[in-house]
Amino acid sequence: MIKGFGGIFWRTGNLEVVKKWYSEALGIEIGDWNGTVIKPQSGNETIFSFFTEDDSYFPTDQQVMLNFQVHNLDQTIKHLEHIGVPLAKNKEASEYGQFIWIKDPEGRLIELWEK
Repeated sequence: MIKGFGGIFWRTGNLEVVKKWYSEALGIEIGDWNGTVIKPQSGNETIFSFFTEDDSYFPTDQQVMLNFQVHNLDQTIKHLEHIGVPLAKNKEASEYGQFIWIKDPEGRLIELWEK
């Protein structure tokens, strides 16, 4: 039945700051309608996964964590360093790929993943 995700939506206390940060930090150009369309690319996957309330993989007070797949994690880290976005958690590697974590202006933990 499901073709894919239709969108991710959340509320923000400071719309312009959050829009600017996502544009500068992650290259997501946010339109006048306060959103964007991210089109699937070859090799991209969308994971839909549940975590228990006490799982420590991401903060327990955060109900949802965004995960963005990137082409080159090392280049992404250099870009983030250049614009002053600190890593919330250093690069880790597993059988699933390489990961880093950053926080947006409102403190949401975001995972960046190179497969």
